[in-house]
Amino acid sequence: MTKPEFLGPGLSAEQWQRVDALAAGLTAEQAVWISGFFAGLGHRARAGASLDGVVVQPAAQMLATATAISAARTLTVLFASETGNSAGLAKAVAAAVEAQGAAVKISNMADYKPARLREEQDLLVITSTHGEGDPPQTAVGFFEFLEGRKAPQLPHVRFAVLALGDSTYERYCEAGKRIDRRLEALGAQRLMDRVDCDVDFEDAAAAWISSVVHTFAPAQGKTPALPGFAAAGTVAALPAVFDKKNPFIAPVLDNIVLTGRGSTKETRHIELSLAGSGLAYEPGDALGVMPQNDPALVEALLGRLALSADAHVDVKGRSMTLGEALTSAFEITAATPRFLEHWARISAAKELSALSGDAGEARTAFLRQHHVLDIIERFPVPGIGAETLLAGLRPLQPRLYSIASSLAAAPDEVHLTVSTVRYDLNGLPRRGVASGDLARRTEADATVPVYIQASPHFRLPDDDVPILMIGAGTGVAPYRAFMQEREARGAKGHSWLVFGERNFRSDFLYQVEWQALLKAKVLTRMDLAFSRDSAPKTYVQDRLRQHGRDVYAWLEDGARVYVCGDATSMAPGVHAAFVDLVQRHGAMSREAAGEYLAALQSGGRYLLDVY
Repeated sequence: MTKPEFLGPGLSAEQWQRVDALAAGLTAEQAVWISGFFAGLGHRARAGASLDGVVVQPAAQMLATATAISAARTLTVLFASETGNSAGLAKAVAAAVEAQGAAVKISNMADYKPARLREEQDLLVITSTHGEGDPPQTAVGFFEFLEGRKAPQLPHVRFAVLALGDSTYERYCEAGKRIDRRLEALGAQRLMDRVDCDVDFEDAAAAWISSVVHTFAPAQGKTPALPGFAAAGTVAALPAVFDKKNPFIAPVLDNIVLTGRGSTKETRHIELSLAGSGLAYEPGDALGVMPQNDPALVEALLGRLALSADAHVDVKGRSMTLGEALTSAFEITAATPRFLEHWARISAAKELSALSGDAGEARTAFLRQHHVLDIIERFPVPGIGAETLLAGLRPLQPRLYSIASSLAAAPDEVHLTVSTVRYDLNGLPRRGVASGDLARRTEADATVPVYIQASPHFRLPDDDVPILMIGAGTGVAPYRAFMQEREARGAKGHSWLVFGERNFRSDFLYQVEWQALLKAKVLTRMDLAFSRDSAPKTYVQDRLRQHGRDVYAWLEDGARVYVCGDATSMAPGVHAAFVDLVQRHGAMSREAAGEYLAALQSGGRYLLDVY
């Protein structure tokens, strides 16, 4: 192995000569093992155990002692998740390591006390990335601590990072990269290189878990079983349980347009039946929807490449027609860096080749301006086969929608509030994959494959706790569920809704229901912001500032705050408004106002569900 080039802290010349001589003859596996041995000694010394009078033991006895100390190293799995994928992987790796006889602690970053980092020894981190490089909302506090001045030096910690992300975003897997860089900067020792996973993360994650298990059980000499993973590397579904891998086919009960005549957008209210599924949810949870691609787009793609919809292809061991694969198995709308690089290779187009290795703004701009079909038409490759096309596409992923109902009010049903995404690109009309698919599901026998995605950190408090709900557009959906639940439970806690949309006449979603809730005193107060009915435009954050004194009084009275809607502009605007009103009405400095809100977040009283 490589000879160390630095003198360890506090070592005498004689001690260093011994360490140097030992290191010169170690293999990589032996080095990992012996690092655990010495780390165990260090941990015991830090814990207060006296090493005075230690007797040199015979080799066999020393080996047994070393093995026990190495096994005593603590292992913690930390995860941060928006959609549950990181949580599922954290449970899988913990189970796999425990199967080898090691003790493992697992913790959500939302619940983890960052000061405990100085006590950790081995640390596995699994995190998704939200939006343009941000951590999941529930992990913001952890990231702020880790990247702040209070973070401790961690030379005794060994770590590995699994990063989940979406390659269509410019700052792909950035949350995982941030943690990876920061742990290294704090002196932690890397167990293995970081692994970055795209939306089809299963195979890469399974390989990472296997590497982790081999690292912690290097002498096993066999491939460990990976609990929660099938042989193909996918998370195994439990029989008779409906989940992401085995969705329930839910009949559509109702699918109506909520927005009125003259609206500049289309928002739908969709009701689905869960009868016979055994599925249950709580207000605040999300519904996973498995969409299908637009049949017209599938037909256009097949026609442009002169491929037959009836051609048979293999998709992860399953035989299906190419038409079926393009309809329900692969993403064929938004182009990804994977498809860009794939098409650059087979087309030999210089413009695509120049963008292939570029993860910067030029590639991001190109991908935003070109869908898969646009690239195929602009850079034609005659005579390609079905397998060649599919090789550049990534799997079609489910979409998550905030649930807009309570089982207490609508047993065996789940309701959604969905804005149909429609826009023009390169002179042609386009629409969102999932929202467009849901908008089409209006026939009497229509069905939608669905599953429940729990959101444990976006829940109602006790019935007597006041709640302040802030939402724009379809961000009002979970608050409909909240109010239905509180009405059914006869909750006495005050509730205040601040809702924003474009126009009062056409976009006041669920207007009649809110008015009935106000009349029944289930909803205590409602303030509205219709941006296009006034000049200058008025948004929900403006209403918060206008009623800042009352908002601050609610905060001081223990209210729990919810923010749901756009992560790009609405959520940051709301946060800035909170800083302003707390500073003003709490007579604080701006720094103190920021700390006040940070305390609300860490205390679970300032919750976000943004997208």
